[in-house]
Amino acid sequence: QNGVLNIPDTTGWNLPLEFGELIAQLKANVEGIDDVILSTHCQNDLGLSTANSLSGAQNGARQLECTINGIGERAGNASLEEIVMAIMLRGEAQMSGLRTGIVPEHIYKASKMVTEYTGMPVQPHKAIVGQNAFAHESGIHQDGMLKSKETYEIMSPETIGLNRNVEAGIVLGKHSGRHAVKTRLSEMGYAIEGENLDEIFNRFKAVADKKKGITDEDLEALVTEQLFQGTSVWELLQAQIVCGTMEMPTATVKMRGPDGMEHMESVVGKGPVDACYKAVDRIIKSPVNLLDYSVSAVTEGIDALAVTRVSIESTDERLTYESASGLTRKRTFTAQASDTDIVVSSTRAYVNALSKMLTVLKSSQGSS
Repeated sequence: QNGVLNIPDTTGWNLPLEFGELIAQLKANVEGIDDVILSTHCQNDLGLSTANSLSGAQNGARQLECTINGIGERAGNASLEEIVMAIMLRGEAQMSGLRTGIVPEHIYKASKMVTEYTGMPVQPHKAIVGQNAFAHESGIHQDGMLKSKETYEIMSPETIGLNRNVEAGIVLGKHSGRHAVKTRLSEMGYAIEGENLDEIFNRFKAVADKKKGITDEDLEALVTEQLFQGTSVWELLQAQIVCGTMEMPTATVKMRGPDGMEHMESVVGKGPVDACYKAVDRIIKSPVNLLDYSVSAVTEGIDALAVTRVSIESTDERLTYESASGLTRKRTFTAQASDTDIVVSSTRAYVNALSKMLTVLKSSQGSS
């Protein structure tokens, strides 16, 4: 074979029958077509990128271009996890024995990693990796699931590396030890050792003191913050906030810098989060623009762990780049943090994003 011939549906215009017929016509009528690998690249403007890719495969394409979580231009690209699981479940019976070389047990963690690095959350009802993909709320569905999981699940969450089963009745809480936490993380598919485990366990104990019962979702939020946020340049030591209908929102923030010295500032803001961010800015002295800020609860209940995700844009000219269209753009940095206190979670996320930016800035100074 001499190479790859890519057939794109650049605007997502085709229907599956049309795209499949296009591939079939190429296979039937182009001289030497058997000497190349036919490849597809389908956009999702009509929500048909996965269906078009599978139709292409059924008609002779043997390379399907796709992305994790379906991220991409405009409405996105064909979703890797959807294509992989569709071929895994239906390839043998309905697609003449087609298969892929993907190990599906890595899908969920790959999806989480892409979410954290890009700052693009997955919609709850996203197929395969969405938060609700294996949730069953309807009464008749729950009854069917209790009798037989196969009633309403064509695949198990474990197939994609999502293990939500608490074994042996172990419930993690403030009295749980390091070994119990490590064991549960291992059951969830995280082989964590050394300093990472120490930091996660310390954060676990801090959360367990405030929250009764730590769920897998809580643990995963702590792991995500530790593993995907990069090197911590500045460390948040304390954050005290005074606010309310009768008070001016005031934040006192103490931080430890890269030089090991402690710094403290008190600032009045428009709200508690704004006050904390202004105090952090006054300490770090590295101006940025806040592009996006979102808070979500990991679990239900008043004591739920809050996860805050922020995206910032540097104002430093050294952190600009030229896009594919020739425009000069500023680099953005996304980070998240979790805590039972929304303001603390928000401040930690902001500090994490700033640390990412400062790490890249230091690296660029060293290379120049």
